[in-house]
Parts: sequence; structure tokens; C-alpha cells
Amino acid sequence: MHPYIHAQKHPDKPAYIMAASGRTVTYRQLDDQSNRIAQLFRSLGLKAGDHIALFLENNSQFFEICWGAQRSGLVYTAISSRLTAAEVEYIVRDCGARLFITSHHLAGTAAELVPLLDDVASRYMIDGVIAGYESWEAAVARQPVTRIADETAGHDMLYSSGTTGRPKGVLPIVEPQPIDFDNPLLQITSKLYGMNADTVYLSPAPLYHAAPLRFNMSVMRLGGTSVIMENFDAEEYLRLVKKHQVTHTQVVPTMFVRFLKLPDEVRLKYDMSSLKCAIHAAAPCPIPVKQQMIEWWGPIIWEYYGGTEGNGLTMCNSAEWLAHKGTVGRAVVGKLKICDDAGEELPTGQSGTVYFAEGRTFEYHNDPKKTAESRHPKGWSTLGDVGYLDADGFLHLTDRKAFMIISGGVNIYPQEAENLLVNHPKVMDCAVFGVPNPDFGEEVKAVVQPRDMVDAGPALAEELLAYCKQHLSAIKCPRSIDFEAELPRHPTGKLYKRLLRDRYWQGRASNIL
Repeated sequence: MHPYIHAQKHPDKPAYIMAASGRTVTYRQLDDQSNRIAQLFRSLGLKAGDHIALFLENNSQFFEICWGAQRSGLVYTAISSRLTAAEVEYIVRDCGARLFITSHHLAGTAAELVPLLDDVASRYMIDGVIAGYESWEAAVARQPVTRIADETAGHDMLYSSGTTGRPKGVLPIVEPQPIDFDNPLLQITSKLYGMNADTVYLSPAPLYHAAPLRFNMSVMRLGGTSVIMENFDAEEYLRLVKKHQVTHTQVVPTMFVRFLKLPDEVRLKYDMSSLKCAIHAAAPCPIPVKQQMIEWWGPIIWEYYGGTEGNGLTMCNSAEWLAHKGTVGRAVVGKLKICDDAGEELPTGQSGTVYFAEGRTFEYHNDPKKTAESRHPKGWSTLGDVGYLDADGFLHLTDRKAFMIISGGVNIYPQEAENLLVNHPKVMDCAVFGVPNPDFGEEVKAVVQPRDMVDAGPALAEELLAYCKQHLSAIKCPRSIDFEAELPRHPTGKLYKRLLRDRYWQGRASNIL
């Protein structure tokens, strides 16, 4: 249950293949490089429990670093390559990273980070260097290929945006383990999804997200082969399935939409018969989209609901979904509890906050308040979603309590954009939330109360959009801005965002897509 085992048994087998470049990393190469990287970590004084940060695109050395950290007992934080320098700095400091790794592909942002991270002693760059960084390849090459003497399992700590507007690190509470230990995800991937050493797994998403990172590492634990797309393209994805005889994959609903919008002569010319299991999650899937995908690919589509927090998991196969359309499945990790605002359990069919009981324990790094807010008095935990259980115990999501926006499978919390906009000199008040988007599920919308309603119009909207783009990563910025003379606030100051948001969701059975 670890790449080092497969390196001994099948040294020349590909652990992963980069789809565009074709670069192949065998299990022997992955084992050797992760050993050298573990040696480098120790030579720099990093010990089990210390934190490192990766700011990388889908790079061919990404998993060498992750496995080096995993066998060193380190906590590794993968940071979105789409963030601004200030956003990256916050995460690096919040997680307490003692080592920072980026790539020449991100040299522009990396250059901005040099003065911001001047007290992070170890800063490395892959595929070339700029001032302020050492060569990662050169540092690794100087290390021996032998295993470190004190191997112990490390793990990820990924960041999930918070309602306070700042990302929050999700720190699982785990006991020390050997590097080849079994885990619940491995049980799920092998027993339910049928993954094994013969698996060829196509990964089309950014590796800094929880699911792509963890599923790819599970494939490598099992001795299969991952095919990793540097960037997603719908037709290229279909071509890769045929080329590599892909057996398993994970996508988000936006990708389903992209496939279905291809012309039939393009979409249907690729042989998809090798696919045994297609997993989707990260955002609710529109019922008509999923029906069309099952008709096209067959009953091989699985859906799950869970979060970076890993506190619980629901799952359903195609047959179960067809019998309970719109469901995200039944609990396979933890037990589902639906509660009202007072924390009382609700009967079947009634919507309330979705909690997991008896799931994995986690905490939000450096944020005891948010950790406490995620807990029920009985110790259950929630991701803040709202839904109900049907008579057969299948969960149906109906809303998101914290107004989180899911666009193309990416979680976006609106507070950062709100905090920014309200500081613009022409803005009196604002609200940011998700509105329907047929391709991405949701898109970011801002409703602004100007200081002077005379200013309301296209020119101010363009000014505010440019202002957002100047200070925030593109995915967090509103796609459009509407204006109101006054936003609906209670005398206490509480904003009734629901009154605004509901206007854009009228005529829909659910407040999520």
C-alpha cells in the first residue's frame, strides 16, 4: 500500500504520466526521488509534524514532493496556483510553512512573494530559478537515494475558504502511522470503485484540490497508473481515455457540461468503453446533465458528497441515483443527522443543517471559533450545507447555509469580495453571492448600494469589476454587478442576503445547481 512496495515489484511501471508532455515517472523513479526529497527535508532540519507549502501548477514533480513529505511525517499544504501573492503569503504564514516550493511557470507571482516571504528560510523553484529562490532539482540531486531512518506517515493540510473571508486550513487529527498504513479512502477506492494495480486513472483537475490530490495518491498506493492533464480540455480528455485505455476517472459537473456541448461528431468519435468507473463530486450535478451522461457512458457513474474536512462521506452509484434523482447518496463514512437551528433532529423529508456523526475528527488550523461553529453540542460536525433525508436514507442537498458559491467545482466564499468592495470610495454597501450559471453551476454576483445612486450604471460597474480584479484572484471576482438604492439590512446590521439571492433563483426547486 505504498509506492516503495511497487518500486520493488514493478520498478519500470509508470506511476504517472503527464498527458501533454508525455513525461513518465516510473515507480522506481518516484521511490528514488521521494527518498532524496525526504533526505533533503531532514538535512534542512525538518522533522515529523513540521509544515511545508507547495505553490505549483500540475507539474511533473508535484507527486515526488508529496511522497517525500508523506514518508517524512511532514504536513504538506498545496496552494492554488491561481491565487495572488498576498493570498499565497497568508496561507504560507498561517500554516507555518518552514519550506516553500514553487515553479518557474509561476515566476511572476513568485517574484512578488520574495519580499513577502523573506523570513521563510528555504525557498525553492522548479524548472529554473529567479532571484530569491534556489534550484529544487540541484538541491534534491545532492541527496542520497537511501530511505531516512525515521520514516513516519505525513499528510496534507489543505485550505478551504472560510465565511470570515480568509481561507482556513483543515487539519485532520491523526495518530502516528507507518508510511504504508491503510486508510478509509483506500478501502473506498478499492472495494467500491474497484481500483487496483491495473487501474489507469485520468485526472483532469488541479492537483492542489483535495480530491485530485488524494485520489491520485490512492492510485499510486495501489500500484496503478495516473494520467494527469496539465489543463482540462473536453475533447482532449476524451482522446486520452481512448489513448490510455483509462479505467477510472474523477470529474466535476462542469466537465460533464463541456462534454455534452461538444458537437456529436466530435463527442461520439472516441471509444469510451474502457471506462469502468467515473466519479463526480465537488458541486451538485443538474439532473438532466447526469441523466445524459449515464445514457452516454452507461451506469458507471458514482457520486459522492464530502469536503476537504473529511468528516463524513455519502455515496451513490448510477442505479441508486436513478431511483432517487438528485441525491448525493447515503452515508458510507459517519452517520447523517439533519437538525434545525436549535440543534434538534428533524424527521425524514424535512430540510435542516447536515451533520455527520461518528466521522473523522478535524479542526480548522488557528481558528478555534470556526472549529466550534462547525460542531453540534453532541460533537457532530457540519460543512454548513442544508438538506434532507428521503425515506431510504438518501441525502438531498437544498441549500448552503454560509452562502458558499460553487463555480465549476471550486468553493468560493463571498466575504473577501464583500470586504473589498465596501472599501471602495463609491460604495456604501454590498452583497456578494452565487447566481445560476448553466456551465459552471453558479457564478459570482455582486449587488452594490452606491454612495450616490446617480453613479449607478455600466461605468461604475466596470470600475468596480476592475477594482476587484486588481486585488483578488479572478475566480473570486464578481462576473457582474447590479445596483440597489438600499440593501435589506436589519437595524442590528444583519444583511438579509437571502432576499437578494432568491430573486435570481426564482422558479427553481433547489437553491443550488
